[in-house]
Amino acid sequence: MQVHVMAKELTQTHRSQLSKWIDSSKSHKFTLLYKISRDGCNAHTFHNLCDHKGPTVTVLYNTDNSVYGGYTAASWNSNGSYIADLKAFLFKLESKGSQQPMKFPSIDKGTYAIYGFSKYGPTFGNGYDLKCFGGTVNQSENHFRLNGYAKLGNSYDMQGQDYKSVMNGHMDVLELEVYCVQEFEFLQTPWLSNVNWSSTQEEELKENVTSYTPLPGLDLQQARILLVGQVGAGKSSYFNTINSIFRGHVSAQANVGSAEFGLTTIYRIYPVRVGYEGRPLNFQLCDTRGLEEDQGLNDKDVDNLLDGHVPDRYKFNPSMPLAPGNRGYVKYPKLSDKIHCVAFVVDGSTVDIVPEKVLEMIKNMQMRMNEKGIPQVVLMTKIDKICEEISNDVSKIFYSTAIKDSVEKVAMVMGLPRSHVLPVKNYECEVELDQNTNILALLSLRRILHFVGDYQQNKLDEIEAEQMAKMKFCNFL
Repeated sequence: MQVHVMAKELTQTHRSQLSKWIDSSKSHKFTLLYKISRDGCNAHTFHNLCDHKGPTVTVLYNTDNSVYGGYTAASWNSNGSYIADLKAFLFKLESKGSQQPMKFPSIDKGTYAIYGFSKYGPTFGNGYDLKCFGGTVNQSENHFRLNGYAKLGNSYDMQGQDYKSVMNGHMDVLELEVYCVQEFEFLQTPWLSNVNWSSTQEEELKENVTSYTPLPGLDLQQARILLVGQVGAGKSSYFNTINSIFRGHVSAQANVGSAEFGLTTIYRIYPVRVGYEGRPLNFQLCDTRGLEEDQGLNDKDVDNLLDGHVPDRYKFNPSMPLAPGNRGYVKYPKLSDKIHCVAFVVDGSTVDIVPEKVLEMIKNMQMRMNEKGIPQVVLMTKIDKICEEISNDVSKIFYSTAIKDSVEKVAMVMGLPRSHVLPVKNYECEVELDQNTNILALLSLRRILHFVGDYQQNKLDEIEAEQMAKMKFCNFL
């Protein structure tokens, strides 16, 4: 029997459906404002996070695998009065795990669309067609037993649906979320030009990457690029995306998925080959465990990684960092063992809510990288969550103001120039390669290899300077 796994966040299908209902002629961005499992099920918190934020959608995920809620184009407030909104509607997206999208528009000119009251959570309709909760509701085991209720049909046209068919006759939910809804804006001219979304461009980029060689004079066969980021940001998926391009089909060599503390627990040095038996290209992508508030890389781990002491397939142990004498420890690393560029992998859709402790870890890492002269870039992933229009056409990315704004925000958070922030769309749910997705990934990889070249040039300059100093010293003697 197939088991349906209950989603507890808006899926791409849900977002697309809601966007069509809100205004089918436009695309919309959904930004999470409030989530009861994260922020607590409390009316004061709801209003603190959601009042005066413009259009919002409230989504409830109940324990019977049904998804329903309400949309309003008006802002929530705490004034204790009804708020008119002709554009407001209730909806259901799923019923017991199956897609059953239905929209229930407001009636009576939307006079009683929503009710803003400081002691109530999201409340829709006169007589409260849908009152989500009041006061505070504590979590009970894995769900919330909301103390609200639904008297459907007062201010919304339910088209024959009722409390049982929409909510399964109860208010027990796994999650409740409120999203800010904004229209996407697209520029007339791209904010990054000279990208030709064509098969010719794809082949040119692949040739650039396959023909890459380290600088002569350094005795290097391959460059090393370290991928660092939070759990779930897409480190392993980025390697899989690059690997897929050169394999010729979507592959999943690196372990990806969802887990409480991340799936990458060992250090992997991945070569990229053209086909399965082709020669490895002259760079390696190094995947390491994700950054977490209470787990992840410590300062000693970072130094060992950057300096080339960590062997392939080393399993990290937070209580016992790798040290000289441990099995596999690379005691005398060559330049080829060291990291030549670090790519921080950041989920662009959640950069606003990165935990303070994780940001502190990143800043500490950057300090060490700067001391060692290692260049840094940012791979900004999940761009389709920032701008859903990108899901259908990646070539629109550089016309999107939402993506441009996110690049600027990530650059500010990371303390790096905007030119160091590289948006990418990883292969995650796709089963076939997409030309534009390939081009975007290859653009990022080519840029990273340029930074690798800068690092290697600095190393070559250091070697030449040392040789020059030795010659001068010998001549002096």
